[in-house]
Amino acid sequence: MTTTIQEDGNQLIATLAGRLDTAAAVATAEAVKPLLEAQGKEIILDCSGLEYISSSGLRIFLSIRKEAAAHGSKVIVRSINADIRQVFMMTGFISLFEIQ
Repeated sequence: MTTTIQEDGNQLIATLAGRLDTAAAVATAEAVKPLLEAQGKEIILDCSGLEYISSSGLRIFLSIRKEAAAHGSKVIVRSINADIRQVFMMTGFISLFEIQ
């Protein structure tokens, strides 16, 4: 699992690649800490390389959303594959996030 964050103007783009499972969750949570402190930015979670997400990964997405709302930021989830879209639909995440 790799996570990279780039700043582009008023956007923070986090690119997630690999399997966001329980084993990778601790390192991923640490890697996304800059997103939790963003003030008034648009946070893009680019999931084009994300192959799998577990409940631990979903908790990370929720914590990003919660902190973003508290800091006046917006979260957009981009390029999820069909399997992850199905997980988002089953868990109700599809209505919590803007999906592009």
